[in-house]
Formats: sequence, structure tokens, C-alpha cells
Amino acid sequence: MANKQLVCALLWVLALIGSIIEHGEAASDFVKADGTSFAVNGESFYPNGFNAYWLMSKGSKPSEMDKVSRALCQAPSYGMTVVRTWAFKDGGYRPLQSSPGVYNEDMFKGLDFVISEAKKYGLRLILSMVNNFKGKRQYVEWAKQRGENLTSEDDFYTNYLVKTFYKNHVKTILLRNNTKTGVVYKDDPSIMAWELINEGRCKSDLSGRTMQAWIEEMAGYVKAIDSEHLLEVGLEGFFGGLDQDQEAIQYDSFASSRNVGSDFISNNQIHGIDFATIHLYPNLWIPHADDATQLSFF
Repeated sequence: MANKQLVCALLWVLALIGSIIEHGEAASDFVKADGTSFAVNGESFYPNGFNAYWLMSKGSKPSEMDKVSRALCQAPSYGMTVVRTWAFKDGGYRPLQSSPGVYNEDMFKGLDFVISEAKKYGLRLILSMVNNFKGKRQYVEWAKQRGENLTSEDDFYTNYLVKTFYKNHVKTILLRNNTKTGVVYKDDPSIMAWELINEGRCKSDLSGRTMQAWIEEMAGYVKAIDSEHLLEVGLEGFFGGLDQDQEAIQYDSFASSRNVGSDFISNNQIHGIDFATIHLYPNLWIPHADDATQLSFF
């Protein structure tokens, strides 16, 4: 029915891998990794959902909060159980974080509202912490304003001050006390998982070592604060320099860009990373191919 159309972004796909850590906690409402599956209180949980990066921004505006409510209210009727969205908006117009450690409370309350609405309608959230596109660059710019001599947005992964800024943001998110529910984010089972970075890339080091080291460090940091929630990286799914034996399907128009400094297998084998994701854009990666060729990419 037209009045039940769900406002959403691209459908997303979760690629499951085995849980890297055995979880020994007592049964709870949190989603856990159970071998190659997910479970809640020992019962199988099947993630099926959508991307909606805009939820926090809309939720922060009284005139547009109903768009968030409608989307989340309608989702279960389509069999959806999970929503992936941003827990960042760094710099620029109406930011969540206007400068390192300085937050727009109205925007944060928008995220509070998103979480409370997800809980109301029985949905789980995957919350991403930073964006590869523009977000990395903003963190590097903030560090340069503090006197750091940085020349690349990929310094995001290696510069001590930039990493400190990122860790402080992660900590702020995890320890946020939701103004709608009164529940600290790290204690809220409505959140299925944290995502370290949306589609992280590091083209300045195609060996994959830079991103591998960053993921190891940040996974450990997140888990030291919050051992309950699942954690994933947020990768597109490219193989890289650390997996020379892996052969991705190559097309002439895509071969030069398929290694972006991430490494799907090695990155997801890091201690603390609980499951893997892939982001599928065959229409962008091989734009001039027909449907059959794009499908064969997978």
C-alpha cells in the first residue's frame, strides 16, 4: 500500500563469519554471535534491515521527527529487524560534533530519539562512529588546527592526536545517557552493534597494514569500555595486500581501485571483531556492465 511505503536507504547485506570471541555471559537481551549465526537469549536472531543514515538529523528537528517514527514503525511489517545509521556528523552544517569533544546537544537528542523509537518498535540498531568520506578529513583538519603537520586524510589512522579525538568520540557515544530512555548507550540492548568506520579506506598504504593496526587498536578500545555489544569494522569487502592468495573477480574498469588499503579477511579476524559486513555497489564499481555481468561480480 502506498501509505505504508518505507522511507529508507539502500538495502544492506550482512555477511556472517564465525564469532572471533567466545561469549560466556549469561543470557541477556543483547544480540550475540553464536558460531556463524546471531542469537538473543539463546534463540536464533536473523538480521534483515536497511540503511537510513539520516535518522539522527531528522530526529533532531521537531518538525521532522515523525519521519523517523514512520520509518521505524513500518519496518517490522516488512520483516525488518535491524537498522543501520550514523552516530556521527563531524563539522559542517548542524553537526553532532562541531570540534573535538564539543557536541550539539540538540543533535545528540535526535540520536536519543532514534534509539528510543527503535526500542519502541522492537528494532535493533547498528551505529557507525565515523565516515571514511569527509569524516576522516575533518578529524585531520582538527588536528592541523592544533599544530599537527599532516598532509593526508589517511593520517587519520596513524596520528596520535587524531586517534585520541576519535577515541574520545567513541567514549562519548558509548557513555551517553539517553535523555529519552535513561539508559546509557553501552547498556542498551536495542543497539545490536557498533561500527568502527563507514567503508574505511587507506589508499596511501595498499599493503593493508595501516588499517589492520588501526582496527586492532580501536577494537580493543571499544571492547575495554563495552564488552556486551557486538562490534564490526564497516568494510565494503575488498581483499588487499595481506591476503595475496585471495583472488577477487577483476574487471578492467575496477582493477585499479579494488585494493583500497583494507583487507576483508585479515581485518575481520582481529580480536574483538565479532562479525563481518559487505557493502555492494556493482552499479558504481562496474557502471557500464549489463545486469548479468554485475550479478556475476558476486
